[in-house]
Amino acid sequence: MAGDPYKELGVARGASADEIKKAFRKLAKELHPDKNPGDKVSEERFKRITAAFDLLGDAEKRAKYDRGEIDADGREQYRAPPGGGTGRSGGFGGFGGSGGRGGFEDIDLEELFGAFGGGGRTAGRGGFGGGKGQDVRATLDISLEDSIAGTTRRIQFSDGRMLDVVIPKGASEGQVIRLKGQGAPGRGGQAGDALIELKIAPHPVFKRDGADLTMDLPVSVPDAVLGGKIQVPTPEGAVMMTIPKGSNSGKVLRLKGRGAYVGGKRGDLLAKLAVTLPETPDDELIRFATEWRDKRPYKPGR
Repeated sequence: MAGDPYKELGVARGASADEIKKAFRKLAKELHPDKNPGDKVSEERFKRITAAFDLLGDAEKRAKYDRGEIDADGREQYRAPPGGGTGRSGGFGGFGGSGGRGGFEDIDLEELFGAFGGGGRTAGRGGFGGGKGQDVRATLDISLEDSIAGTTRRIQFSDGRMLDVVIPKGASEGQVIRLKGQGAPGRGGQAGDALIELKIAPHPVFKRDGADLTMDLPVSVPDAVLGGKIQVPTPEGAVMMTIPKGSNSGKVLRLKGRGAYVGGKRGDLLAKLAVTLPETPDDELIRFATEWRDKRPYKPGR
C-alpha cells in the first residue's frame, strides 16, 4: 500500500474501531469496481482503502503499526543486529500477502458488496479476480404476428450496444430470451447475460384470451340468411370460412389452431359474427323488410 492507512481512510490516529469501520464501509460502497466499471483510478483507490482497513481493522496489527513494528504493508520492521545482517519481511494479508483477514472478520462482505453483484467477497485475501458480470435486463415489444411466426429484432441498450434478438416461433407474452455473455463485463471472469423479456403489443383486430384470439367478424345479411364462404383475417393471413345458413349476430365460429401461443401450445381463433346492413340505404331491401314485417312479424330472442 505504501501510504498512511489513517489518511487512506480519512480518520484520525486516535479513531475508534467503530469509526474506522464506518469510514471503510462508506468508501468501499463509493469505490467498489462493480459500481465504477472500467474506472482504474477508483479500482486502485478501492484496493488501497481495503488494505488500509485490513491493517487498522485488526487491533493487533494496528497496535504494531502504531508502535512502528510493521509498516503500512504489514511488513515487520527489524533493526539490523550488531555486526550487520538484514531484516526479514513478513507478508500482508490484504492483497496477495500471507497475513490473516484481520478486521474483515466482523464485516459482512456479502452485505457490503452484494448489491454490486459478481464477486462481492473478492475484496478480502484473494484480490480482484473471477467475478462474473451482472446480468442486464431489457423489455422488447413485438407484434402478435412476430410472436407467432418468429423473426429477428434489433435492440439497443443504454450503453449504445445493439444486439440482434432471435424471436422463436410461438413466443409467449412474458417469455425471457437469454443472450449468453451479453451482459455486464466481469472482473477477471465471464460476462453476465442479457435477459430480454418479450411483450406482445395490442393488435387492432385480435384480442387475446389466454392462448385464444377473439375478433368481431362482420357478415352481410344475405350470407347470414343463406350461408356462404367469406374471407376471415388471421395473424398469418386471410383464410376462407363457411358461415352456416341462418346465422345470427353473436354466433361464434372457431378456427382451430389459429390463435396465439402460451407455454408452447397454440390456441384457436374465435370469430364472433356481427350481421351488418349495407352502408348505403337499399330501396329493395327496405321494401322487402317492410313487407316482411307486415306479413311475418317476429320477436327476436323469444
